[in-house]
Amino acid sequence: MPETDKTAKVVNKSGTLKMEDNVAATKVQRDISGRQMGRRNNRRDRGRNTDTAPKEFDTVTINIDRVSRTVKGGRRMRFKALVVMGNHKNKVGIGIAKGGDVTSAVQKATAKAKKSMIEFDMDGETICHEVETRKTGADVLMKPAAPGTGIIAGGVVRSIIGLTGIKNLISKSLGSTNKVNIAYAVIDGLKAQVPRKEWVGNEGKAEKAAKKTPTKKSAEKENK
Repeated sequence: MPETDKTAKVVNKSGTLKMEDNVAATKVQRDISGRQMGRRNNRRDRGRNTDTAPKEFDTVTINIDRVSRTVKGGRRMRFKALVVMGNHKNKVGIGIAKGGDVTSAVQKATAKAKKSMIEFDMDGETICHEVETRKTGADVLMKPAAPGTGIIAGGVVRSIIGLTGIKNLISKSLGSTNKVNIAYAVIDGLKAQVPRKEWVGNEGKAEKAAKKTPTKKSAEKENK
């Protein structure tokens, strides 16, 4: 068999040297120790290595404000971000942070929201009971709603509740319109939720119901 010509050939008038396709396909790159090297910057493999697994938590940036501080040389401008994080179930958290630019502020706020996660009780797809919480000047009222009602809320309350498993809720924001205070008031209201079985007067009902239900052995004895 004739040997394959592995020498470069002139392919155009400008004198550019290039190997033929069949020669380039058989060529293997090796490192100093003689081991075979893989292809670098392979465009086909760029999309394959991306992580397509669904994220456990979702984040929403509620508000970004530009704040300033007066120093000796003048005013120092920075950005303040308010971020909420939730898993669309019963875990949610909020974070507030400042940064020199919007990206750094959002990243810091996201990290704080992840650390300040809370877990609250739910009654199906709504909250357990009515609650009214006050944070500084903000006052938030939240009520459970029947299935099919949806989330009747606005602004900050809707953004936070939208990242939880609550599907039916009636809320009203009273007092101050400060978004930070409203966000903290909503979190306090969710933390204050008490499941129905722990309500005053319902503690002994579950035990009585369990005692009244006959077991299999007692039912067999009665039949005999």
